[in-house]
Amino acid sequence: MVLHNTIRKTRDERGWSQQELADRAGLSRTGISAIEAGRLIPSTAAALALAAAFNCRVEDLFVLSGQESAQWAWPPPQDPCRYWRAMIGSRQLIYPVESSPLGILPHDGVWRDGEFHDHPFADPVRTLVVACCDPAVGLLAGEYARQTPFRMLVLPRSSRTAVELLAAGLVHAAGIHLANAATPEENRETAAKILGEDFCLIRVANWEEGLALAPGLAGQDIESLMKANLRWIGREQGSGARQVLDELSHGLLVPQYLARDHRTVAQSIRNGFAQAGVSVRLVCEEEGIDFLSVRMEPYDLCFLKTLMDDPRLRAMVEVIQSPAYQKQLSGLPGYDNHQTGELG
Repeated sequence: MVLHNTIRKTRDERGWSQQELADRAGLSRTGISAIEAGRLIPSTAAALALAAAFNCRVEDLFVLSGQESAQWAWPPPQDPCRYWRAMIGSRQLIYPVESSPLGILPHDGVWRDGEFHDHPFADPVRTLVVACCDPAVGLLAGEYARQTPFRMLVLPRSSRTAVELLAAGLVHAAGIHLANAATPEENRETAAKILGEDFCLIRVANWEEGLALAPGLAGQDIESLMKANLRWIGREQGSGARQVLDELSHGLLVPQYLARDHRTVAQSIRNGFAQAGVSVRLVCEEEGIDFLSVRMEPYDLCFLKTLMDDPRLRAMVEVIQSPAYQKQLSGLPGYDNHQTGELG
Protein backbone atom coordinates (compact mmCIF):
# COMPACT_ATOMS: atom_id res chain seq x y z
CA MET A 1 0.00 0.00 0.00
CA VAL A 2 1.30 3.45 -0.93
CA LEU A 3 0.20 6.79 0.52
CA HIS A 4 -0.19 9.46 -2.16
CA ASN A 5 -0.85 13.12 -1.38
CA THR A 6 -1.99 16.24 -3.20
CA ILE A 7 -0.49 18.73 -0.78
CA ARG A 8 1.82 20.46 -3.22
CA LYS A 9 -0.93 20.75 -5.85
CA THR A 10 -3.38 22.11 -3.29
CA ARG A 11 -0.78 24.52 -1.92
CA ASP A 12 0.14 25.77 -5.41
CA GLU A 13 -3.52 26.36 -6.21
CA ARG A 14 -3.68 28.75 -3.24
CA GLY A 15 -0.38 30.40 -4.07
CA TRP A 16 1.17 29.45 -0.72
CA SER A 17 4.81 28.74 -0.09
CA GLN A 18 5.87 25.76 1.97
CA GLN A 19 6.69 28.13 4.83
CA GLU A 20 3.25 29.75 4.68
CA LEU A 21 1.56 26.36 4.82
CA ALA A 22 3.83 25.33 7.67
CA ASP A 23 2.85 28.46 9.62
CA ARG A 24 -0.86 27.90 9.01
CA ALA A 25 -0.69 24.21 10.03
CA GLY A 26 1.73 24.63 12.92
CA LEU A 27 4.32 22.33 11.31
CA SER A 28 7.91 22.82 10.16
CA ARG A 29 8.79 23.76 6.58
CA THR A 30 11.14 20.77 6.33
CA GLY A 31 8.29 18.55 7.48
CA ILE A 32 6.00 19.96 4.79
CA SER A 33 8.71 19.34 2.19
CA ALA A 34 9.22 15.75 3.33
CA ILE A 35 5.49 15.00 3.34
CA GLU A 36 5.01 16.49 -0.14
CA ALA A 37 7.87 14.39 -1.51
CA GLY A 38 6.58 11.22 0.10
CA ARG A 39 9.62 10.85 2.34
CA LEU A 40 7.55 11.26 5.51
CA ILE A 41 4.20 9.73 6.38
CA PRO A 42 2.42 12.34 8.53
CA SER A 43 0.97 11.55 11.93
CA THR A 44 -2.78 11.72 12.41
CA ALA A 45 -2.37 15.09 14.14
CA ALA A 46 -0.27 16.47 11.26
CA ALA A 47 -2.77 15.22 8.66
CA LEU A 48 -5.66 16.84 10.54
CA ALA A 49 -3.68 20.09 10.89
CA LEU A 50 -3.00 20.20 7.16
CA ALA A 51 -6.66 19.53 6.35
CA ALA A 52 -7.68 22.33 8.72
CA ALA A 53 -5.21 24.73 7.11
CA PHE A 54 -6.69 23.98 3.68
CA ASN A 55 -10.27 23.85 5.04
CA CYS A 56 -10.81 20.45 3.44
CA ARG A 57 -11.11 16.80 4.41
CA VAL A 58 -8.09 14.62 5.15
CA GLU A 59 -9.30 12.32 2.34
CA ASP A 60 -8.91 15.23 -0.09
CA LEU A 61 -5.19 15.40 0.71
CA PHE A 62 -4.23 11.76 1.24
CA VAL A 63 -5.17 8.67 -0.69
CA LEU A 64 -4.05 5.18 0.26
CA SER A 65 -3.67 3.11 -2.85
CA GLY A 66 -2.17 -0.25 -3.55
CA GLN A 67 -1.50 -2.35 -6.58
CA GLU A 68 -4.62 -1.22 -8.38
CA SER A 69 -3.14 2.29 -8.69
CA ALA A 70 0.03 1.09 -10.39
CA GLN A 71 0.49 0.60 -14.12
CA TRP A 72 3.07 -1.07 -16.31
CA ALA A 73 5.62 1.30 -17.81
CA TRP A 74 5.46 -1.07 -20.82
CA PRO A 75 3.94 -4.53 -21.19
CA PRO A 76 5.65 -7.46 -19.45
CA PRO A 77 7.42 -9.77 -21.91
CA GLN A 78 6.22 -12.97 -20.27
CA ASP A 79 4.18 -14.47 -17.44
CA PRO A 80 5.55 -14.86 -14.80
CA CYS A 81 7.62 -11.69 -14.84
CA ARG A 82 9.80 -10.10 -12.16
CA TYR A 83 9.31 -6.37 -11.76
CA TRP A 84 10.52 -3.17 -10.10
CA ARG A 85 8.28 -0.39 -8.75
CA ALA A 86 8.96 3.36 -8.79
CA MET A 87 7.01 6.58 -8.28
CA ILE A 88 7.38 9.08 -11.14
CA GLY A 89 5.58 12.25 -10.11
CA SER A 90 2.18 11.09 -8.82
CA ARG A 91 2.19 7.80 -10.77
CA GLN A 92 3.40 4.45 -9.54
CA LEU A 93 4.97 2.57 -12.44
CA ILE A 94 5.93 -1.07 -12.73
CA TYR A 95 8.98 -1.99 -14.80
CA PRO A 96 9.62 -5.50 -16.11
CA VAL A 97 13.04 -6.58 -14.86
CA GLU A 98 15.64 -6.39 -17.63
CA SER A 99 19.39 -6.70 -18.01
CA SER A 100 21.05 -3.72 -16.38
CA PRO A 101 24.62 -2.39 -16.34
CA LEU A 102 24.31 -2.64 -12.56
CA GLY A 103 24.06 -6.43 -12.74
CA ILE A 104 21.23 -8.39 -11.15
CA LEU A 105 19.24 -6.07 -8.90
CA PRO A 106 16.73 -7.25 -6.29
CA HIS A 107 13.26 -7.26 -7.82
CA ASP A 108 10.23 -5.87 -6.00
CA GLY A 109 7.91 -8.72 -6.80
CA VAL A 110 6.66 -11.22 -9.35
CA TRP A 111 3.67 -10.87 -11.64
CA ARG A 112 2.06 -14.26 -12.05
CA ASP A 113 -1.30 -15.28 -13.52
CA GLY A 114 -2.41 -11.64 -13.72
CA GLU A 115 -1.59 -10.82 -10.10
CA PHE A 116 1.21 -8.87 -8.43
CA HIS A 117 3.09 -10.58 -5.62
CA ASP A 118 5.12 -7.86 -3.90
CA HIS A 119 8.11 -8.39 -1.70
CA PRO A 120 7.76 -6.60 1.65
CA PHE A 121 10.79 -4.38 1.03
CA ALA A 122 9.43 -2.84 -2.21
CA ASP A 123 9.74 0.95 -1.82
CA PRO A 124 8.78 2.85 -5.00
CA VAL A 125 8.98 6.23 -3.25
CA ARG A 126 12.71 5.71 -2.67
CA THR A 127 13.52 4.58 -6.21
CA LEU A 128 15.13 6.74 -8.91
CA VAL A 129 14.91 5.51 -12.52
CA VAL A 130 17.62 6.54 -14.99
CA ALA A 131 17.77 5.64 -18.70
CA CYS A 132 21.27 5.98 -20.14
CA CYS A 133 24.12 4.21 -21.94
CA ASP A 134 26.98 5.21 -19.63
CA PRO A 135 29.10 2.07 -19.12
CA ALA A 136 30.40 3.59 -15.85
CA VAL A 137 26.96 4.32 -14.41
CA GLY A 138 27.63 1.69 -11.75
CA LEU A 139 29.97 4.18 -10.06
CA LEU A 140 27.14 6.71 -9.83
CA ALA A 141 24.66 4.12 -8.59
CA GLY A 142 27.15 2.92 -5.99
CA GLU A 143 27.79 6.41 -4.64
CA TYR A 144 24.06 7.14 -4.75
CA ALA A 145 23.35 4.11 -2.57
CA ARG A 146 26.21 4.97 -0.22
CA GLN A 147 25.44 8.67 0.19
CA THR A 148 21.61 8.67 0.15
CA PRO A 149 18.67 6.60 1.47
CA PHE A 150 17.53 5.93 -2.11
CA ARG A 151 18.23 3.33 -4.78
CA MET A 152 18.91 3.81 -8.49
CA LEU A 153 17.49 1.67 -11.27
CA VAL A 154 19.34 1.97 -14.58
CA LEU A 155 17.70 1.08 -17.89
CA PRO A 156 20.18 0.80 -20.79
CA ARG A 157 18.91 3.12 -23.53
CA SER A 158 20.44 5.25 -26.28
CA SER A 159 20.38 9.04 -26.06
CA ARG A 160 17.23 9.82 -28.04
CA THR A 161 15.27 6.89 -26.65
CA ALA A 162 16.21 7.89 -23.10
CA VAL A 163 14.99 11.46 -23.61
CA GLU A 164 11.77 10.18 -25.18
CA LEU A 165 11.16 8.05 -22.06
CA LEU A 166 11.72 11.17 -19.96
CA ALA A 167 9.19 13.08 -22.08
CA ALA A 168 6.68 10.27 -21.58
CA GLY A 169 7.09 10.47 -17.80
CA LEU A 170 8.57 6.98 -17.57
CA VAL A 171 11.98 7.84 -16.04
CA HIS A 172 13.40 10.50 -13.73
CA ALA A 173 16.56 11.23 -15.74
CA ALA A 174 17.93 10.50 -19.21
CA GLY A 175 21.51 10.30 -20.41
CA ILE A 176 22.42 12.08 -23.64
CA HIS A 177 25.65 12.43 -25.63
CA LEU A 178 25.03 13.86 -29.09
CA ALA A 179 27.21 16.99 -28.90
CA ASN A 180 30.84 17.43 -29.90
CA ALA A 181 33.36 20.24 -30.38
CA ALA A 182 31.68 21.31 -33.62
CA THR A 183 28.15 21.21 -32.18
CA PRO A 184 28.59 21.92 -28.44
CA GLU A 185 24.88 22.66 -27.87
CA GLU A 186 23.54 19.52 -29.53
CA ASN A 187 22.63 17.83 -26.24
CA ARG A 188 20.52 20.80 -25.22
CA GLU A 189 19.02 21.34 -28.67
CA THR A 190 18.02 17.69 -29.06
CA ALA A 191 16.47 17.63 -25.59
CA ALA A 192 14.61 20.88 -26.31
CA LYS A 193 13.07 19.43 -29.48
CA ILE A 194 11.63 16.55 -27.45
CA LEU A 195 10.95 18.20 -24.09
CA GLY A 196 10.47 21.89 -24.84
CA GLU A 197 12.36 24.15 -22.43
CA ASP A 198 11.23 22.59 -19.16
CA PHE A 199 14.42 20.66 -18.38
CA CYS A 200 17.90 20.88 -16.87
CA LEU A 201 21.18 19.24 -17.84
CA ILE A 202 23.91 18.19 -15.46
CA ARG A 203 27.32 17.30 -16.87
CA VAL A 204 28.47 13.85 -15.82
CA ALA A 205 31.69 13.75 -17.84
CA ASN A 206 33.35 14.49 -21.13
CA TRP A 207 34.28 11.11 -22.56
CA GLU A 208 36.31 9.81 -25.48
CA GLU A 209 34.40 8.04 -28.24
CA GLY A 210 35.90 6.42 -31.30
CA LEU A 211 36.31 3.24 -33.29
CA ALA A 212 36.44 -0.09 -31.50
CA LEU A 213 38.60 -2.37 -33.61
CA ALA A 214 39.79 -5.95 -33.86
CA PRO A 215 43.54 -6.46 -33.28
CA GLY A 216 45.71 -5.15 -36.11
CA LEU A 217 43.23 -2.62 -37.50
CA ALA A 218 44.15 0.37 -35.33
CA GLY A 219 47.20 1.06 -37.50
CA GLN A 220 44.98 2.20 -40.38
CA ASP A 221 43.57 5.68 -40.73
CA ILE A 222 39.86 6.36 -40.42
CA GLU A 223 39.31 6.94 -44.14
CA SER A 224 40.84 3.55 -44.99
CA LEU A 225 38.74 1.83 -42.36
CA MET A 226 35.56 3.36 -43.76
CA LYS A 227 36.40 1.93 -47.19
CA ALA A 228 37.55 -1.48 -45.97
CA ASN A 229 35.26 -4.50 -46.20
CA LEU A 230 34.80 -5.03 -42.47
CA ARG A 231 32.08 -6.62 -40.38
CA TRP A 232 30.57 -3.66 -38.53
CA ILE A 233 28.47 -3.74 -35.40
CA GLY A 234 26.62 -0.54 -34.58
CA ARG A 235 23.97 1.07 -32.44
CA GLU A 236 20.45 2.09 -33.37
CA GLN A 237 19.48 5.43 -34.89
CA GLY A 238 19.30 8.14 -32.24
CA SER A 239 22.35 6.92 -30.36
CA GLY A 240 25.56 8.91 -30.04
CA ALA A 241 27.58 6.00 -31.40
CA ARG A 242 25.42 5.77 -34.53
CA GLN A 243 25.77 9.52 -35.01
CA VAL A 244 29.58 9.13 -35.04
CA LEU A 245 29.45 6.29 -37.55
CA ASP A 246 27.08 8.22 -39.83
CA GLU A 247 29.34 11.28 -39.72
CA LEU A 248 32.48 9.28 -40.51
CA SER A 249 30.89 7.34 -43.38
CA HIS A 250 28.66 10.22 -44.59
CA GLY A 251 25.69 8.00 -43.87
CA LEU A 252 26.78 5.35 -46.37
CA LEU A 253 27.84 2.61 -43.97
CA VAL A 254 25.06 0.51 -42.49
CA PRO A 255 26.23 -1.89 -39.75
CA GLN A 256 25.40 -5.54 -40.27
CA TYR A 257 24.53 -6.00 -36.61
CA LEU A 258 23.11 -3.81 -33.85
CA ALA A 259 24.22 -3.81 -30.22
CA ARG A 260 22.24 -2.64 -27.19
CA ASP A 261 25.10 -0.71 -25.56
CA HIS A 262 28.76 0.33 -25.75
CA ARG A 263 30.04 -2.75 -23.96
CA THR A 264 28.22 -5.15 -26.27
CA VAL A 265 29.96 -3.50 -29.23
CA ALA A 266 33.37 -4.11 -27.66
CA GLN A 267 32.53 -7.66 -26.53
CA SER A 268 31.28 -8.60 -30.00
CA ILE A 269 34.58 -7.50 -31.49
CA ARG A 270 36.62 -9.23 -28.79
CA ASN A 271 34.76 -12.48 -29.47
CA GLY A 272 35.28 -12.22 -33.25
CA PHE A 273 31.61 -11.66 -34.09
CA ALA A 274 32.46 -8.29 -35.65
CA GLN A 275 35.60 -6.38 -36.60
CA ALA A 276 34.67 -2.75 -36.05
CA GLY A 277 32.17 -0.51 -34.32
CA VAL A 278 31.85 2.74 -32.37
CA SER A 279 32.24 2.74 -28.61
CA VAL A 280 33.98 4.60 -25.78
CA ARG A 281 37.59 4.14 -24.74
CA LEU A 282 36.68 2.79 -21.31
CA VAL A 283 35.01 -0.42 -22.47
CA CYS A 284 37.53 -0.99 -25.28
CA GLU A 285 40.37 -0.97 -22.78
CA GLU A 286 38.43 -3.14 -20.35
CA GLU A 287 37.59 -5.67 -23.08
CA GLY A 288 41.15 -5.66 -24.43
CA ILE A 289 40.48 -4.49 -28.00
CA ASP A 290 42.00 -1.67 -30.05
CA PHE A 291 40.61 1.85 -29.94
CA LEU A 292 41.03 4.71 -32.39
CA SER A 293 39.90 8.02 -30.89
CA VAL A 294 37.50 10.16 -32.91
CA ARG A 295 36.27 12.84 -30.51
CA MET A 296 35.67 14.00 -26.97
CA GLU A 297 32.00 14.57 -26.29
CA PRO A 298 29.93 15.83 -23.35
CA TYR A 299 27.76 13.28 -21.60
CA ASP A 300 24.88 14.87 -19.65
CA LEU A 301 21.96 13.68 -17.58
CA CYS A 302 18.70 15.45 -18.35
CA PHE A 303 15.74 15.86 -15.98
CA LEU A 304 12.55 17.92 -15.89
CA LYS A 305 12.40 21.20 -13.97
CA THR A 306 8.97 20.21 -12.68
CA LEU A 307 10.62 17.40 -10.70
CA MET A 308 13.53 19.42 -9.34
CA ASP A 309 12.01 19.36 -5.84
CA ASP A 310 11.96 15.56 -5.86
CA PRO A 311 14.45 14.54 -3.14
CA ARG A 312 15.66 11.63 -5.26
CA LEU A 313 16.70 13.97 -8.08
CA ARG A 314 18.22 16.49 -5.70
CA ALA A 315 20.22 13.65 -4.18
CA MET A 316 21.42 12.57 -7.63
CA VAL A 317 22.67 16.08 -8.37
CA GLU A 318 24.45 16.25 -5.02
CA VAL A 319 26.14 12.90 -5.61
CA ILE A 320 27.35 13.93 -9.08
CA GLN A 321 28.75 17.12 -7.57
CA SER A 322 30.40 15.28 -4.68
CA PRO A 323 34.20 14.96 -4.47
CA ALA A 324 33.86 11.23 -3.83
CA TYR A 325 32.10 10.56 -7.13
CA GLN A 326 34.34 12.88 -9.11
CA LYS A 327 37.42 11.16 -7.71
CA GLN A 328 36.04 7.83 -8.93
CA LEU A 329 35.55 9.27 -12.43
CA SER A 330 39.07 10.68 -12.56
CA GLY A 331 40.53 7.17 -12.65
CA LEU A 332 38.55 6.00 -15.69
CA PRO A 333 40.25 5.79 -19.12
CA GLY A 334 38.75 8.33 -21.51
CA TYR A 335 36.69 10.18 -18.86
CA ASP A 336 37.36 13.85 -18.09
CA ASN A 337 35.69 15.17 -14.92
CA HIS A 338 36.66 18.86 -15.13
CA GLN A 339 33.05 19.89 -15.85
CA THR A 340 31.37 17.16 -13.82
CA GLY A 341 28.47 18.53 -11.79
CA GLU A 342 27.92 21.69 -13.83
CA LEU A 343 24.23 22.50 -14.28
CA GLY A 344 22.88 24.04 -17.44
